[in-house]
Amino acid sequence: MAKVTRDDVARLAGTSTAVVSYVINNGPRPVAPATREKVLAAIEQLGYRPNSVAQAMASRRTNLIGMVVPDARQPFFAEMAHAVERAASERGKLVLIGNSDYVDDREVHYVRAFLGMRVSGLILVSQGPSQRAAEEFAAMEGAKVVLLHRRPEAIDDVAVVTDDVGGAEAVVRHLLEVHGHPYVACFGGPVESPAPGDPVIDHVEGWQRAMDAHGVPTAPHLIDAPFHRYGAYDVALGVLRRPDRPRAIFCSTDDQAIGVLRAAREVGLRVPEDLAVAGFDDVPEAALADPPLTTVASDRDAMARAAVDLVLDDSLMVPGSDTERVRKFPSRLVIRRSCGCDGAAPGRALPE
Repeated sequence: MAKVTRDDVARLAGTSTAVVSYVINNGPRPVAPATREKVLAAIEQLGYRPNSVAQAMASRRTNLIGMVVPDARQPFFAEMAHAVERAASERGKLVLIGNSDYVDDREVHYVRAFLGMRVSGLILVSQGPSQRAAEEFAAMEGAKVVLLHRRPEAIDDVAVVTDDVGGAEAVVRHLLEVHGHPYVACFGGPVESPAPGDPVIDHVEGWQRAMDAHGVPTAPHLIDAPFHRYGAYDVALGVLRRPDRPRAIFCSTDDQAIGVLRAAREVGLRVPEDLAVAGFDDVPEAALADPPLTTVASDRDAMARAAVDLVLDDSLMVPGSDTERVRKFPSRLVIRRSCGCDGAAPGRALPE
């Protein structure tokens, strides 16, 4: 059976191959709705499938968006990647995802591979300072890169972030002021060598601001713990067995908080009666935790849509001041039972 070509589609639709191309590629010229329907009907009738490789060679851009995340197994990054995939699908794009595993070499490997494939754009959830990634962007002329979730100091590309400092400060103030805890311990992630622009470091800064406002020293209460639940669980077992254990803990990620909740049950502590716990991210599992987890939410869908729009629309990538190149979305405090409140309350947006 002969292969169906674009010429075949044009003949059946009664139009030119150029118009068929405009319909398939959604541009660059508009097509009248009636003509578009004829072309789509001809494509369906003939079973025509565009050669995406040939299209990419002709346009020097593929129908793909590359996305690099630290670890797609972690709930927050999985949710963010899924939101990006939905937003890209609405724009007729596919998403390729690479996991850096918090290793600089792997991050650079995926950046280089995706840019070499001539993706339409790259969305980077970076794991560190990323000086080497910045060098890759500079070497690939015309590369369209958007930073999502955090903006490393070494990279000045457009970034889409949330108000991490304000969100963390709000939830810690809630524990101090509403529930009257004399201090709040912080599971701050690996804090030996913090990287500027790291959201988890911003969470620690928000916690420090709330503690400072109440005249409480922070150094004795900052706990070095891995970002994931398993490492946080191990650390929490030791912390919660101490005679001077904290009565309230703020975790810089929900995944850590879930590990702390498990450790509390194991050592016989009741949450929230004996221990108040709060997290950050509002992953879906937070609402199903036992008890449901008080946390801070960001608008992941809006952030993902903004990131996809930025990598696909040249008009949105106009260079501006450093402030203009950071799109910051507000955080939202979500009150549930783990902090000591009676039942779940609807999340409320924090002032910008």
